[in-house]
Amino acid sequence: MSGPVAVLVGPPGAGKTTVGELLAKHWNVGFRDTDSDIEATAGKPIPEIFVDDGEDHFRALERAAVASALSEFDGVLALGGGAVLAEETRALLRGGRVVYLSVELSDAVSRVGLGAGRPLLAINPRATLKYLLEQRRPLYTEVARLTVKTDGRTPEEIADEIVAAVAGNGNW
Repeated sequence: MSGPVAVLVGPPGAGKTTVGELLAKHWNVGFRDTDSDIEATAGKPIPEIFVDDGEDHFRALERAAVASALSEFDGVLALGGGAVLAEETRALLRGGRVVYLSVELSDAVSRVGLGAGRPLLAINPRATLKYLLEQRRPLYTEVARLTVKTDGRTPEEIADEIVAAVAGNGNW
Protein backbone atom coordinates (compact mmCIF):
# COMPACT_ATOMS: atom_id res chain seq x y z
CA MET A 1 0.00 0.00 0.00
CA SER A 2 1.31 3.44 -0.81
CA GLY A 3 1.05 6.63 1.16
CA PRO A 4 1.35 7.30 4.87
CA VAL A 5 0.75 4.56 7.42
CA ALA A 6 -1.50 7.09 9.20
CA VAL A 7 -2.42 10.74 8.71
CA LEU A 8 -3.34 12.69 11.85
CA VAL A 9 -5.76 15.59 11.60
CA GLY A 10 -7.31 17.74 14.30
CA PRO A 11 -7.33 21.20 15.81
CA PRO A 12 -4.47 22.97 17.55
CA GLY A 13 -3.81 21.26 20.87
CA ALA A 14 -5.15 17.85 19.83
CA GLY A 15 -1.69 16.29 20.13
CA LYS A 16 -0.98 15.48 16.48
CA THR A 17 2.79 15.86 16.79
CA THR A 18 3.19 14.13 20.15
CA VAL A 19 0.88 11.23 19.29
CA GLY A 20 2.31 11.03 15.77
CA GLU A 21 5.85 10.63 17.10
CA LEU A 22 4.68 7.84 19.44
CA LEU A 23 2.91 6.03 16.59
CA ALA A 24 5.94 6.35 14.31
CA LYS A 25 8.14 4.86 17.00
CA HIS A 26 5.69 1.99 17.60
CA TRP A 27 5.43 1.15 13.90
CA ASN A 28 9.14 1.82 13.29
CA VAL A 29 8.48 4.37 10.54
CA GLY A 30 9.32 8.02 10.06
CA PHE A 31 7.30 10.97 11.36
CA ARG A 32 6.62 14.08 9.32
CA ASP A 33 4.70 17.26 10.08
CA THR A 34 3.53 19.36 7.14
CA ASP A 35 3.90 22.56 9.20
CA SER A 36 7.64 21.83 9.41
CA ASP A 37 7.70 21.21 5.64
CA ILE A 38 6.05 24.60 5.06
CA GLU A 39 8.55 26.37 7.30
CA ALA A 40 11.44 24.70 5.45
CA THR A 41 10.01 25.71 2.07
CA ALA A 42 9.33 29.30 3.13
CA GLY A 43 12.54 29.64 5.11
CA LYS A 44 10.71 31.15 8.06
CA PRO A 45 8.31 30.21 10.88
CA ILE A 46 4.58 30.00 10.18
CA PRO A 47 3.69 33.12 12.22
CA GLU A 48 6.08 35.12 10.01
CA ILE A 49 4.51 33.69 6.86
CA PHE A 50 1.10 34.90 8.09
CA VAL A 51 2.44 38.36 8.91
CA ASP A 52 4.70 38.83 5.87
CA ASP A 53 2.72 37.04 3.17
CA GLY A 54 -0.83 36.56 4.49
CA GLU A 55 -3.00 33.56 5.22
CA ASP A 56 -3.82 32.93 1.54
CA HIS A 57 -0.12 32.45 0.74
CA PHE A 58 0.27 30.17 3.75
CA ARG A 59 -2.73 28.07 2.69
CA ALA A 60 -1.26 27.70 -0.82
CA LEU A 61 2.02 26.48 0.68
CA GLU A 62 0.04 24.16 2.95
CA ARG A 63 -1.95 22.60 0.08
CA ALA A 64 1.29 21.93 -1.81
CA ALA A 65 3.04 20.51 1.27
CA VAL A 66 0.15 18.15 2.07
CA ALA A 67 -0.17 16.91 -1.53
CA SER A 68 3.57 16.28 -1.70
CA ALA A 69 3.70 14.47 1.65
CA LEU A 70 0.68 12.29 0.83
CA SER A 71 2.25 11.17 -2.43
CA GLU A 72 5.84 10.58 -1.30
CA PHE A 73 5.85 9.76 2.42
CA ASP A 74 5.03 6.36 3.93
CA GLY A 75 5.34 7.02 7.68
CA VAL A 76 3.07 8.84 10.14
CA LEU A 77 2.03 12.26 8.87
CA ALA A 78 0.60 15.13 10.95
CA LEU A 79 -1.27 17.90 9.14
CA GLY A 80 -1.72 21.46 10.32
CA GLY A 81 -5.05 22.15 11.97
CA GLY A 82 -6.42 24.13 9.02
CA ALA A 83 -5.26 21.82 6.23
CA VAL A 84 -8.75 20.29 5.92
CA LEU A 85 -10.22 23.66 4.93
CA ALA A 86 -9.06 23.08 1.34
CA GLU A 87 -11.45 20.95 -0.71
CA GLU A 88 -8.56 19.60 -2.78
CA THR A 89 -6.82 18.43 0.39
CA ARG A 90 -10.00 16.76 1.67
CA ALA A 91 -10.32 15.01 -1.70
CA LEU A 92 -6.77 13.66 -1.36
CA LEU A 93 -7.49 12.45 2.18
CA ARG A 94 -10.77 10.66 1.44
CA GLY A 95 -10.39 6.92 1.71
CA GLY A 96 -6.95 7.28 3.29
CA ARG A 97 -5.74 6.14 6.67
CA VAL A 98 -6.85 9.32 8.42
CA VAL A 99 -7.20 9.59 12.19
CA TYR A 100 -9.06 12.58 13.64
CA LEU A 101 -7.78 13.50 17.09
CA SER A 102 -10.76 15.28 18.59
CA VAL A 103 -10.47 17.65 21.51
CA GLU A 104 -13.02 19.80 23.30
CA LEU A 105 -12.51 23.49 23.99
CA SER A 106 -11.36 23.27 27.63
CA ASP A 107 -8.59 20.75 26.88
CA ALA A 108 -7.57 22.57 23.70
CA VAL A 109 -7.25 25.88 25.56
CA SER A 110 -5.12 24.37 28.31
CA ARG A 111 -2.85 22.63 25.77
CA VAL A 112 -2.48 25.54 23.36
CA GLY A 113 -2.11 28.22 26.03
CA LEU A 114 -2.80 31.71 24.80
CA GLY A 115 -1.76 31.11 21.21
CA ALA A 116 1.95 31.86 21.32
CA GLY A 117 3.26 31.04 17.88
CA ARG A 118 -0.24 30.32 16.57
CA PRO A 119 -1.20 33.23 14.33
CA LEU A 120 -4.91 32.48 14.10
CA LEU A 121 -5.16 32.53 17.89
CA ALA A 122 -3.37 35.84 18.43
CA ILE A 123 -6.55 37.82 19.15
CA ASN A 124 -9.10 36.47 21.64
CA PRO A 125 -7.67 32.94 21.60
CA ARG A 126 -10.51 31.24 23.49
CA ALA A 127 -13.27 32.59 21.24
CA THR A 128 -11.21 31.99 18.12
CA LEU A 129 -10.37 28.43 19.14
CA LYS A 130 -14.05 27.75 19.89
CA TYR A 131 -14.94 29.01 16.41
CA LEU A 132 -12.18 26.95 14.76
CA LEU A 133 -13.32 23.79 16.56
CA GLU A 134 -16.93 24.31 15.48
CA GLN A 135 -16.03 25.28 11.90
CA ARG A 136 -13.59 22.43 11.28
CA ARG A 137 -15.13 19.51 13.22
CA PRO A 138 -17.38 18.43 10.29
CA LEU A 139 -14.38 18.60 7.93
CA TYR A 140 -12.21 16.45 10.19
CA THR A 141 -15.06 13.95 10.52
CA GLU A 142 -15.59 13.93 6.75
CA VAL A 143 -12.03 12.76 6.00
CA ALA A 144 -11.41 10.51 9.02
CA ARG A 145 -11.56 6.74 9.01
CA LEU A 146 -11.04 6.72 12.78
CA THR A 147 -11.93 9.34 15.42
CA VAL A 148 -10.16 9.27 18.77
CA LYS A 149 -11.14 11.51 21.68
CA THR A 150 -8.10 13.01 23.37
CA ASP A 151 -9.68 14.87 26.28
CA GLY A 152 -8.22 14.02 29.68
CA ARG A 153 -5.95 11.35 28.20
CA THR A 154 -2.20 10.99 27.90
CA PRO A 155 -0.55 10.84 24.47
CA GLU A 156 0.43 7.24 25.25
CA GLU A 157 -3.22 6.25 25.90
CA ILE A 158 -4.28 7.90 22.65
CA ALA A 159 -1.51 6.20 20.65
CA ASP A 160 -2.37 2.82 22.22
CA GLU A 161 -6.02 3.22 21.16
CA ILE A 162 -4.98 4.00 17.58
CA VAL A 163 -2.55 1.05 17.45
CA ALA A 164 -5.27 -1.30 18.77
CA ALA A 165 -7.86 0.04 16.31
CA VAL A 166 -5.49 -0.36 13.38
CA ALA A 167 -4.47 -3.87 14.46
CA GLY A 168 -8.13 -4.87 14.74
CA ASN A 169 -9.07 -3.48 11.32
CA GLY A 170 -7.87 -5.64 8.45
CA ASN A 171 -9.02 -2.99 5.98
CA TRP A 172 -6.77 -0.30 7.44
